[in-house]
Amino acid sequence: MTGSTPTARELLGIAVEVARDAADTAARMRAEGVSVAATKSTATDVVTAADRAVERQVLAALRAVRPTDVVLGEEYGGVAAGADGVRWIVDPIDGTVNYLYGLPYCAVSLAAEVDGRVVAGVVRNVSTGEEWTATAGGGAWRDGRRLRCSTETELGQALVATGFGYDAGRRRHQARVVAELIGDVRDIRRMGAAALDLCLAAEGRLDAYYEKGLAAWDLAAGGLIAAEAGLLVAGLDGRPAGPDLVIAAPPALFTPLHTRLAALDASGGP
Repeated sequence: MTGSTPTARELLGIAVEVARDAADTAARMRAEGVSVAATKSTATDVVTAADRAVERQVLAALRAVRPTDVVLGEEYGGVAAGADGVRWIVDPIDGTVNYLYGLPYCAVSLAAEVDGRVVAGVVRNVSTGEEWTATAGGGAWRDGRRLRCSTETELGQALVATGFGYDAGRRRHQARVVAELIGDVRDIRRMGAAALDLCLAAEGRLDAYYEKGLAAWDLAAGGLIAAEAGLLVAGLDGRPAGPDLVIAAPPALFTPLHTRLAALDASGGP
């Protein structure tokens, strides 16, 4: 496929194979013991040796089958935006702190973008082996079952997930938003891996999700899976989902959740 324009299904096939091998490596390294290799934005924003090893493995695997494609990865960077042709977007371990502590909520996330549009994605839970996939226009799937998002229509009955940033000032602002929002919904969940949160929302195990501060590798695969399951995935006031804010909610919940988050300045703060 190195000389042709691949289909979304072909790209997904590559992504699934690469992500499965990467998740196996992450699981093996966790079983062998893992420690902090470095920190990034703050002392709590950790990188493990496994993050780096898994991303190197993904890069090598992609180069072997698609040597002219570009890759954007969390640990080693790459082409940030706007590349023509195929760009791969990888988070080697989404939920690194969970991974470090042995909590079974972390995943390899890998998406393929063609001419700036995400067309295929896979998220695989490192600990449980659960795997979610999607192609643009082809639906979202887990274990051969097509996924549909929640049918909940009342915000007050919605189980909503979110996440917090690593900067202490940002976390304080996000905590104030949660403190106000929690009285307007069924409950809040904060589990520590955005890609998995989006996948659980895709299959209705959560009703909705929002978060400020997501990078492309946090959102690419999980966002496609959520959208293909029927969730509206967007930012505030008609803007696309991105670092300012991501809201993923069923159509009936999107507007009331959006309205409440806008009133609470969920995209504000540090």
